[in-house]
Amino acid sequence: MNALKAARQQIENDPHSDSSRALTRLVLALQNEGSFELSALYELDYDTFNLTLRILDEWRVDRYYAKKLKLFDISLQAKQLGAH
Repeated sequence: MNALKAARQQIENDPHSDSSRALTRLVLALQNEGSFELSALYELDYDTFNLTLRILDEWRVDRYYAKKLKLFDISLQAKQLGAH
């Protein structure tokens, strides 16, 4: 299961747990390009800590693909405008 789905399920199943609150803060910080207190990671249990690392990895890959799609889109638009 991918990390983003696992995090969603954990937050849905127990939104008030310390782990879910930390995951929520992490995801919101990533989405808003905000800050996240790294020391909060060390307070997590081992499985949730590893999940946060997987989230970071997946988020970075997804961000790369989003930028690639934006580049592709702007390239198509430029071609339609007659630029080659």
